[in-house]
Amino acid sequence: MDNKKGLNWFFALIAFTVGLTLIKHIDIKNLTLKEPALDILYIIVFSVSIYIIIKDLKKQNPQ
Repeated sequence: MDNKKGLNWFFALIAFTVGLTLIKHIDIKNLTLKEPALDILYIIVFSVSIYIIIKDLKKQNPQ
């Protein structure tokens, strides 16, 4: 029997909301951040949540 868990929706929701916030805060034209300290924290949280999502997906589908 396969025990398929699916996508970790909690971290997917976190990655989505933090990703949207980062898109709004990054000024691509001037390569600046609106609030640098807070945006660096957002980047760290976004990276960790994406890492956890990918790690869980790889654990479910070992090949």
